Amino acid sequence: MRLGVRDALVDGALVNGDVLVDDTGVVAVGAGRGGRGPGSGTALPGFIDAHINGVVGVDFLSTDRDGYRAASAALARTGVTGYVPTFITSPLDDYGPALDVAAEAIAEDAAGATVLGVHLEGPYLSPTWVGAHDPAHLRAPDVAEALALCDRGPVRIMTVAPELEGGLELVAALAARGIAVSCGHSDADARTAAAAFDAGARAITHIYNAHRRWQPRDPGLAGAALVRPDVTVQAIVDHVHLAPEAAYAAFLAANGRFALVTDAMEAAGRGPGTYRLGRREVEVRDGRAELSDGLLAGSVLTMDQAVRNLVGCGASLAEAAHAAATVPARLLGRPELGVLRPGGPADVTVLDDELCVVRTLVGGAEAFAGVA
Repeated sequence: MRLGVRDALVDGALVNGDVLVDDTGVVAVGAGRGGRGPGSGTALPGFIDAHINGVVGVDFLSTDRDGYRAASAALARTGVTGYVPTFITSPLDDYGPALDVAAEAIAEDAAGATVLGVHLEGPYLSPTWVGAHDPAHLRAPDVAEALALCDRGPVRIMTVAPELEGGLELVAALAARGIAVSCGHSDADARTAAAAFDAGARAITHIYNAHRRWQPRDPGLAGAALVRPDVTVQAIVDHVHLAPEAAYAAFLAANGRFALVTDAMEAAGRGPGTYRLGRREVEVRDGRAELSDGLLAGSVLTMDQAVRNLVGCGASLAEAAHAAATVPARLLGRPELGVLRPGGPADVTVLDDELCVVRTLVGGAEAFAGVA
């Protein structure tokens, strides 16, 4: 199938000409004269959201298979070809059924974005930086308990506060199991954060949100993450969680390790109103999702908007696509994803000149086509 695009972003460089795909992957780039009509656009590697709680009225912790189908279709409209549903801190009994549904979603070859595993954001988090998580359900790190959760379902990422007693042992055990450990909701100082990264943690969860504040003589978790060449720096670039200057500074400092995430909750793609995040009630207004006490509770951000925001901060389109696709794919241990090149998977997002999504392909199949 010929996509009819003007050009394609291949290994960080724009290649003029069309893209050919089939159900086995990308066949060719730069294939003759590219499209010139409305919607021809630029082909990019499909976006991957490694931290998303919900979308279009779907909360992943409580939804069923129909909810996943609706979410996958909605995410494809925002250029997402793969995502990691995130479960916030909850009673342990809530995780099992939710993991079962996620496993069913992975097994089903449904239209839309693909489920790439589950992110457990908790329950082993700091009560000092609990954020929107319910402190009543926080738990002390327990290696056997955490590994049993991983055995129950397709856990791919777990957020841990490494300074808690037993936290470093939990990081090491999860890393040895092949789980991507992200440090977050944490009061770790820089030394403890560095010890966690030495033990196998590979990322920071939403930098500058819900962790010890940066200070000149103790830059904390953020400072440790930004200077480590082996650590992925995840950020919510919605201009609510981070000022544009803070987001762009972290992007520049991370130097190719910066990953866009949405941390979206079920209100994303909907209007203002009252919604749920796990068992918590969230009020959404003026683009902010908040608990009754004003604490931010996820976001209403989409990945295409995050890309536009990062470009608006000063990043190039190639750099923003790297942050939206390539870096999260590497964090997930799926380096074959997040790239657009011959022989690679045909997970493709097409943007117009205003960086709006006009087409999304997942596995070579049309998941969204916004142009008649």
